[in-house]
Amino acid sequence: MDCKRYLVVGAGFSGAVIARKLAEQGCKVVVVDKRNHIAGNCHTERENKTNVMVHKYGPHIFNTNNKRVWDYVNTFGSFMSYKNKVIADTEKGVFSMPMNLLTINQFFYTKLTPNTVEAYLKTKQLKIQNPQNFEEQALAFLGEDLYYNFFYGYTKKQWGCEPKELPSSILKRLPIRFNYDDNYYNSKYQGIPEKGYTGIISNILDHENIEVRLDTEYSSTENSNYEHVFYTGAIDAYHNYKYGRLGYRTVFFKEEIHNGDYQGNAVINYCDQDVEHTRVHEHKHFAPWEKHDKTIVITEYSKETTKEDEPYYPKRLEQDIKMFEDYKLYTNGLKENVSFVGRLATYRYLDMDKVIEEAISYVEYFINNKKTNRPFGGDLFSNLD
Repeated sequence: MDCKRYLVVGAGFSGAVIARKLAEQGCKVVVVDKRNHIAGNCHTERENKTNVMVHKYGPHIFNTNNKRVWDYVNTFGSFMSYKNKVIADTEKGVFSMPMNLLTINQFFYTKLTPNTVEAYLKTKQLKIQNPQNFEEQALAFLGEDLYYNFFYGYTKKQWGCEPKELPSSILKRLPIRFNYDDNYYNSKYQGIPEKGYTGIISNILDHENIEVRLDTEYSSTENSNYEHVFYTGAIDAYHNYKYGRLGYRTVFFKEEIHNGDYQGNAVINYCDQDVEHTRVHEHKHFAPWEKHDKTIVITEYSKETTKEDEPYYPKRLEQDIKMFEDYKLYTNGLKENVSFVGRLATYRYLDMDKVIEEAISYVEYFINNKKTNRPFGGDLFSNLD
């Protein structure tokens, strides 16, 4: 493989994995990031007053069924076992999440079993043929009582619109159990890095052939200086918002320091739409293997993304999908030496394991084409869900 210089834009998981794979082939790689730290939205750091490891952009619990991905991240640091258990604060009380048999029994004052709960819920479900949006899907599956207490207000706050404007596919990402399993994820491998995600990504980037430049804005005018560019930023930003800004929700946080244990759990969701915030995190509970006398509590709020904000969750409303299709067509027509990889570049919500899986697969495809002198054309667009 003829290894010239490569540029990777973004020092999150996508960019770090791609840079490492190229560096291991003997290539020189420059990684740039506009922020003053690596690890993107997975960035973690110790809070000075409490010494608690904080997930600076919101909680991240690594979970996957992909052994290759799990083995890969464990190569660069130690993961501690962690089961994510969320609490829901509603108008009718405090309940276990994800919604499970205990939640349903407590909510309806019943003693249902795994064999009887589905039949009971059918008496609550609304008869909606072919649900067309999130609200219809939820009402058809859960009924009005569970939907309006657990999902309506929270979803409206998180997405900034009526749930009936959202696609029904969003509900499929929310686990609902007919047993007493309150582990939020159902993945085989689950954990949190003992020394934080930034430690993991720092180790991935720790290679003699990788140069990391922080506080560095990327400009496409630099593309000609490199053999190839791997871009993991927002696709609309790359094209200077030629067709407009894609819709995202972002979040902001308010921090407090307290003594002892503030809320007794890592995350509590606030489902009532009259409560401004969406959830409260107490970060020392993300590291139960550590002991801390003080605690840092972070309240999370959701808002529409402006040009000053970091985009978090792609809204993917009808107008957004149409705009993204325009960006895809325009991008593919440019025939530049640029690949678009990761959640922002492909305008999708991706869990960390999927980000890593795609980055590994893509860079290996790139390397194999280079080694065999086959034409390399392509980005991930043709493989999008």
